[in-house]
Amino acid sequence: MVSGDIARTVVGIIGNVIALVLFLSPVPTFVRICKKKSVEQYSAVPYLATFINCALWVLYGLPMVHPNSTLVVTINGTGFVIEVVFLLLFIAYSDPKKRLKVVVIVVVESLSVAVLALLVLTLAHTTKLRSAVVGSICMAANIMMYASPLAVMKLVITTKSVEFMPFFLSLASFANGISWTAYALIRFDPFIAAPNGMGSLLGLAQLILYATFYKSTKRQLAERKARGEVGLTEKAANGHTKSTTIVAIDGSRPSSESEALDV
Repeated sequence: MVSGDIARTVVGIIGNVIALVLFLSPVPTFVRICKKKSVEQYSAVPYLATFINCALWVLYGLPMVHPNSTLVVTINGTGFVIEVVFLLLFIAYSDPKKRLKVVVIVVVESLSVAVLALLVLTLAHTTKLRSAVVGSICMAANIMMYASPLAVMKLVITTKSVEFMPFFLSLASFANGISWTAYALIRFDPFIAAPNGMGSLLGLAQLILYATFYKSTKRQLAERKARGEVGLTEKAANGHTKSTTIVAIDGSRPSSESEALDV
């Protein structure tokens, strides 16, 4: 009979692997950015959101805040380092105005997490209270982040195209949500279970949309190719071209910008 602790460890390791795949999913985008030496129309929002979420979940998983959460710290610590690299590249290849904005947001986010850590560790004297405070903030941030794919899902329904909703990213997001929900349920942790349960449902919805509009997307791409057109753009409400997806992971990430259809 497998004990609960062993099962939780195994599920957590699986969650770490899947989450790492999600963290690394923007690598092709940054290869393109480095080659072009420009961030073009890409948004820094996914990386900024992932940066602060990873930092918050590392804080949550510390032994003095929430004991027995080593696997939460390992994956979010890794994600934090990855996002630092992405943000440095984004800053390096941005125009001066965008660069300043990103730097200011990174500084504000870093100070916010530092102040939270200082207040929690000095004013809250039990791990139960510290877990509740930090966990509530992490959960609220993730729920807001998990709502972000709704914009892309709306785009898919409107255009009948999944060009900007890559299949493998949606599949990995779904699997990630399932694994971390299971991890949280083995030794019940509502702060991890709630956002990842929601993420699982949204991931499933994306997969259903992908199955529904895959054929129509192939048809649209073939028609555009025949006309010599390249790419599909979304006209945002403010008149700028924009398409961004954020994916949260294990209460941490999560984010990813638009990419081409996986075929």
